Amino acid sequence: MSRRDIYYWKCDRPAAFHGTGPRPRADEVSEAAIRFALEDHFHPETLTLSPAAGQGNHLTWNAEIDGAPVFLRIENGPEGDGYLEMESAILGEVAKTGVPVPRVLGCDASRTRVPFAWQALERIPFPDLNQWQKAGTLDADAVAFAIGENVARWQEICPAGFGPYNLNVWREGRGLYGWHGEYSGYFRLRLDDHLTALVTGGFLDHAQRAEIVATIDEHSSLLEIGRGCLVHKDLALWNVLGPRDRVAAFIDFDDAISGDPMDDLSLLACFHDATFLERAFAGYASQREFPSDHLRRFWLHLLRNIIVKAVIRLGAGYFNRDSGFFLIGSGASGADLRRFTEDRLALALRGLREDASLNLLDQIADRT
Repeated sequence: MSRRDIYYWKCDRPAAFHGTGPRPRADEVSEAAIRFALEDHFHPETLTLSPAAGQGNHLTWNAEIDGAPVFLRIENGPEGDGYLEMESAILGEVAKTGVPVPRVLGCDASRTRVPFAWQALERIPFPDLNQWQKAGTLDADAVAFAIGENVARWQEICPAGFGPYNLNVWREGRGLYGWHGEYSGYFRLRLDDHLTALVTGGFLDHAQRAEIVATIDEHSSLLEIGRGCLVHKDLALWNVLGPRDRVAAFIDFDDAISGDPMDDLSLLACFHDATFLERAFAGYASQREFPSDHLRRFWLHLLRNIIVKAVIRLGAGYFNRDSGFFLIGSGASGADLRRFTEDRLALALRGLREDASLNLLDQIADRT
């Protein structure tokens, strides 16, 4: 299937929230099937397999293929999605900019040899940075600056079109090409569905929904951009690998789009405070100038992204999880995650209206 009508895969896919529940999963793929896929593709002399501890929507395994450490991602959803092939191409393009990403060792999204899509990546010998964050040992200043630097670097990639990429166009040799001709059309894609889900689920009331729509309409001129840039679209510490004080690799570009340069920085604000964002902004500025109206564009995209995060967190039951879940900090609860999400949405609205500084992120939202 194409992603032409998808704003964000996890909540907009036909099998919404597939793979977001607790492990074990009902769609687990057998070791024998994975072994067949790898032996069929690589023809190795030696192959060992073991389940990995991935927490995303893909099934994950570790492998040793002729002694080389490999990380496997498997897409087994009912849609027959082939975007792992597109993501493999994106990783190749990002690597050309000097951003550290794992090498793609093999990929087959055709489902002709096995009934699932798979991708084999170079296994990076570091945990994700969220583990250091939850342990309280992350060098946040160094890491945030490095993340900002690398966001600016991958924005050297300026694809045609907007939104998710058209895999057929890539296969034809015409490069990265977004499905949408206008950015505003992509930005508003499924917005009504997302807001309806939040009202129906009791996260928003009708007055809050109307305020969000009116505020976006008031700032619609910010969506009139002539050319997009590469946007990771799931930028968070669990998608960055490394020791506690540096970035070794960025992973999981399977939600990447062509969009606004402030989008990825706004995604960091879905999780982090003003100090972290200021360091990320400083890293970005060390490589690239900010676009015009960059703060308002930041707040506008924080608003859109936190709406999507709220839809996923509500629909997938994240507000009912405990601190063992990767999204929830040590000693916190799902209720804390809900309050934080509510506050970020309110602050995004205020920041957009006031063209506020990043310091607003450290304030408690007035939700009365």
